[in-house]
Amino acid sequence: MTSLLIRNARLVPLGAGETAPDAPVDIAIRDGVVSAVDAGLERPDGVEELDAEGRWAIPGLWDQHTHLAQWTLSSQRLDLAGARSPEHAIRAVAERIAEYPDLPVIGWGHRSAGWDREVTVSELDAVSGDTAVVLISGDGHHAWLNTTALLHLAMPVRDSVVRETEWFAAYPRLATLVGNDGTSPEAYRRMLDESAARGIAGLVDFEFGAGVEEWVERWAQGCDLLRVRAATYSHLLDQVIEAGWRTGDPLADDPRLTMGPLKIISDGSLNTRTAWCCEPYGDAHRLEYPAGQPNLSGDELREQLGRAHRAGLEVATHAIGDAAVQEALAAYADTGARGSIEHAQMARRDDVRRMAELGIRASVQPAHLLDDRDLTEKIWGERSERCFAFRWMLDDGVELALGSDAPVSPLDPWLAMAAAVHRSADERGPWHGEQALTVREALATSVDGQPTVAPGSRGDVALIDRDPLLRDLDQADTASLGTALRTMPVAATVVAGRLVHRA
Repeated sequence: MTSLLIRNARLVPLGAGETAPDAPVDIAIRDGVVSAVDAGLERPDGVEELDAEGRWAIPGLWDQHTHLAQWTLSSQRLDLAGARSPEHAIRAVAERIAEYPDLPVIGWGHRSAGWDREVTVSELDAVSGDTAVVLISGDGHHAWLNTTALLHLAMPVRDSVVRETEWFAAYPRLATLVGNDGTSPEAYRRMLDESAARGIAGLVDFEFGAGVEEWVERWAQGCDLLRVRAATYSHLLDQVIEAGWRTGDPLADDPRLTMGPLKIISDGSLNTRTAWCCEPYGDAHRLEYPAGQPNLSGDELREQLGRAHRAGLEVATHAIGDAAVQEALAAYADTGARGSIEHAQMARRDDVRRMAELGIRASVQPAHLLDDRDLTEKIWGERSERCFAFRWMLDDGVELALGSDAPVSPLDPWLAMAAAVHRSADERGPWHGEQALTVREALATSVDGQPTVAPGSRGDVALIDRDPLLRDLDQADTASLGTALRTMPVAATVVAGRLVHRA
């Protein structure tokens, strides 16, 4: 924890109706905490000084939902986000094998729910030979493997994709195919540097299969640039409880690295069509489970919530379908557990109100709506009006926290804010614009609950080259607002009083 004096910064008011001084001020950070905000502050001996030159100062940004090992690996993977059919994906695999015949193919990003048929293992086998092929869907909830990869990862041979819990259990074994080069300390440092360049001060890591100890080791190897909350999963819960780690406890004797929540994946996803819904999907005739299904029984869900709560852990419950959201809230109410609904992609208004009553946070990823817009209309139909219902959530008093779910969406808080404000990524108008946030609301839900930079707030500050509230633009022109947010220039990022990025 260090000290810093930031000169000549313009404060950005985040609260509704809040104002900020018209003239630039100085921001004193002492031992990692903002100690004073005023004009003409004296610089204590030995304290570094940074001149903001009239730039705008906001609290450091957070991404509340990431899978950091997968994000660091994504640049090395075969990008299948543009694959519009199984044939398109197969051609890309064949081309990759022709170019690199001695390397396994790990693909990422295809969205098969928009394809006109189911895929088979045998068609991958026909172009891959003995080269292992693993194609991970863009939602992370299923993978299309060839026979060589199935055998290598010790899974039963079949002619269909691997879904949900079976895939989550197999995912950590990918390292036996590709090694760990993509998740080395050097790779993580590059990822953290890139995050700092976007104004990010903190990340919540929900990496599959990872242990908290891995972050402790990584921290000691130089990956101590930003704040990190390291989550755990049920298969490691006993270990976490035995170690006595509670949510918020410092790890590695550093308050910037802390114990995060228990992550529970209670249902599936839209793209895999396993999100658990109150009503059947529009293409239910293609599905084994017409309305999706839960990954855990009600008793199993409550048992995990209860154990975590008794051990002092918050719980982050993945729930995408409205039935999953409803059941998760009932489990929170029954156990007294605290924490969040992760995604809350489709919810009924009464359940949004229930979320507020229980004090359960909605951890949402606005950029998902850019990818899911057309598919949602196709298979959820009129239910789309209650998808990504951010306005309901804020109006009903739900605490809202924005994230990316990287690599499902890019690790970029400005993209998330743009999606929350404009709700479109193309020439079409906003998708259910009645659920949009204002620029101020989007920014306020991206700073981990920190207020306008003030004495007592964390010493995490991002300096921005233009007013991030975009008060010079027409607030009704959400397309222009979205474009400006996606291209927001970050000049510097400070975490706990330490300068971690300077453009």
